[in-house]
Amino acid sequence: MESETIFDLLHTMDQVTNKLIIHWNKTFNESLGISHILVLSHLNDHGKSRPSDIAKSLGLTPPSLTHLSEKLIQKELAVRLADENDRRILYLDITDAGHTILEKAHLEGQELRKKLFEKLTIEEREQLLAIYKKLNS
Repeated sequence: MESETIFDLLHTMDQVTNKLIIHWNKTFNESLGISHILVLSHLNDHGKSRPSDIAKSLGLTPPSLTHLSEKLIQKELAVRLADENDRRILYLDITDAGHTILEKAHLEGQELRKKLFEKLTIEEREQLLAIYKKLNS
């Protein structure tokens, strides 16, 4: 019985997450996925970074990050930089256009969260946040 309850909980959490991702992808018309935005967000928060460090931080494989990076570079949302002391070391950095797209993504995300969470009372939102913080610690 307990394992069914855990499965139901995980399945329901996945369903909510998947619905959020699908809805966000429909409203964010930039031909970028959430993983692209996560990479830009990492660069925004940490500055220029080695791709291997970004991959590790976001739980992505290096080949996945390479694929994501190529699209970001192609769309001029990120640039590849060589290390000044060792040209073999490459970094990824966010561009001004990347900052603009990231801001747009955050605004879209806020709207989506607002629509989703307006179904909950303030007390329910506080409880949900406390539960997720507890699970995340």
